[in-house]
Amino acid sequence: MTSKKTLNAANLETLGAARLAELLIEISEGNAAAKRRLRLELVGAGSPADVAKEIRKRLATIARSRGFVEWQNRKALIDDLEAQRRAIVEQVAKRAPNEGLELMWRFVDLAASVYGRTDDSSGIISGVFHTAVADLGEIAQTARPDPKQLADQVFAALNRNRFGQFDGLIKTLKPALGPAGLEHLKQRMVALSAEPVQRPADNQRKVVAYGSTGTIYADEMEERARVSTVRLALQAIADAQGDVDAFIAQYDEEIRKAPKIAAQIATRLLAAGRADDAWQIIEESQPRRGFWPDFEWEDARIAVLEALGRGDEAQTARWACFERTLSARHLRDYLKNLPDFDDFEAEQRALDYAERVNSALQAISFLVHWPALDRAARVVMQRAKDLDGNSYELLTATAQTLAGKYPLAATLLLRAMIDFTLREARFKRYGHAARHLRECEALAPTIQDYGTFETHDAYLARLRREHGRKPAFWSRVT
Repeated sequence: MTSKKTLNAANLETLGAARLAELLIEISEGNAAAKRRLRLELVGAGSPADVAKEIRKRLATIARSRGFVEWQNRKALIDDLEAQRRAIVEQVAKRAPNEGLELMWRFVDLAASVYGRTDDSSGIISGVFHTAVADLGEIAQTARPDPKQLADQVFAALNRNRFGQFDGLIKTLKPALGPAGLEHLKQRMVALSAEPVQRPADNQRKVVAYGSTGTIYADEMEERARVSTVRLALQAIADAQGDVDAFIAQYDEEIRKAPKIAAQIATRLLAAGRADDAWQIIEESQPRRGFWPDFEWEDARIAVLEALGRGDEAQTARWACFERTLSARHLRDYLKNLPDFDDFEAEQRALDYAERVNSALQAISFLVHWPALDRAARVVMQRAKDLDGNSYELLTATAQTLAGKYPLAATLLLRAMIDFTLREARFKRYGHAARHLRECEALAPTIQDYGTFETHDAYLARLRREHGRKPAFWSRVT
């Protein structure tokens, strides 16, 4: 039974409306975002027009803002954007779909001003706008705008898609656009494809950058953007209309041979029931011959082979992907497609192979995640000298996983990180290395036999001999 002290909605209700109101006022004091949220909720109790007015005012304020948003203020901006987006969806669009649709268009148009004054390396802000694009699709289905007018809005949006905020717009609005809207949008894009950006006179061209190929001019950048906008839009329209040939037509014959493009084309041909055409595209493409395969191409090839009834070749391809990269996904697919009772023997053969690969870390990572912890521990002990202590993320997680049943292997992983940190004098990691040494000490009583490896006391003594003059490390050990 949940405690009455647990912070949840049911328990908070027992405080009563008056007390909750007092707490909300107190908590929102000095918190502008919280106050705006509460004000929206209050306004939302009235008409959707009142809420829309408040949202419109706030969106205008955000659009006018020019100051750069430092990292410590980024969360407040994200919370504000998310609050406005939710209010449009929940408080306006549900009761007034047309007004909600207009507001959501305005919201996504904020992207240009927001991206221009923030660092979105985390991708969180992009996520808010991409969610808003998905909202556009849902609201549009309820609002049911004129398909051609909606297509004109989409056309205009894609031509100002500088930050990718409108990516996926055609797909999400496909139901609302319908056949008429999609065809209208297609014709507008075809017309745009015939209208190249005019090149100014040489003495009037604006230089925007200098690259390895020479000077880059503004009109060249605009032309590239136009070509890219048309190509991506016509591809999305072709997908929405189920027109594989129109999708293919957006690529020159030479480009179709690129593995990624060939895979995209083959997948669509396969979905259209054209397996022979898909195989021709795959056969004419040029996959990389290096160590790491193009997985998208490999997967498309396997799917086509299966569709053509060439299951044995598909199995060979799956095993080849596993051998080259220790891809667990391809191995699982390989085992799943074996006859009954053959999968165990094949799995053991695969795990034997994984233990022998050149990269000890690759072998350990695969075996831990399969999982085959006994084999992972064996690789650690057999190839302890090959462990790269700089791979602290993998080694730390693996040590934690193995510590319970294989404390010696876990200890060797921890030692690899300690040795690397001290040998390379990575003083910023000294705190972690000290923690790893304490973990080794904690594991020591559970290790009955160190075999050919140093005991913990011997290892500690060696560290003091070799790195005794690193007080910044030793001060963190005790």
